[in-house]
Amino acid sequence: MTILADLAAETSAVPTDGLTGLVADLMGDLGLFGAGLVLAVETFFPFLPSEVALPLAGFTASIPGNFGLVAVIVATTIGSVVGALALYAFSRAFGRDRTRALLLKAPLVTARDIDKGEAWFARNASAAVFFGRMVPAVRSLVSVPAGVEAMGVARFTLWTAAGSLIWNTIWIVAGYQLGSNWEKVEEYANILKYLLVVVVVAAVAWFVWTHLKARRAA
Repeated sequence: MTILADLAAETSAVPTDGLTGLVADLMGDLGLFGAGLVLAVETFFPFLPSEVALPLAGFTASIPGNFGLVAVIVATTIGSVVGALALYAFSRAFGRDRTRALLLKAPLVTARDIDKGEAWFARNASAAVFFGRMVPAVRSLVSVPAGVEAMGVARFTLWTAAGSLIWNTIWIVAGYQLGSNWEKVEEYANILKYLLVVVVVAAVAWFVWTHLKARRAA
């Protein structure tokens, strides 16, 4: 009876309304495909934050009889990559010239600013994509310069998958460990996001400093 009671308690913790309820329904109806679909859609619609969807996916994986932890991490990472590739393809099709012309119409933006941005991305494309996939809001946007600057598809896919795997694993494992208390992740989401941003900024600073040091030595 204890197992049945625990299962009933866990099932009752699944949300039924709002965006979180929609995510729960997708994963409940479509399983792993639904989990991946949520992460793919999140690339285009940031109002569905992965910080909510991923802990819920982790909790769902913890319920006996559902898909396992590794399976949901793989499915959501594939979804993240598919969504990122779709936005990358759209940006690449839109093209550098049209994007440049659009940016030049924005206030206080000069051609020199754009040139500097393009040059920086060209030098640090791999790091920008990798670390960008672990920064809220930037997660989706980093696909745009990668597409506009025609970053190699294989390289973009590799670094997108690596960054997404780390990000997804952190949130999914948190939800998995908390079980029916998965919503507590939201209480600490902002703190964790700030910590991740600090770590990513520090990593980027270290990356730039080591490259500058190596360049000066050369």
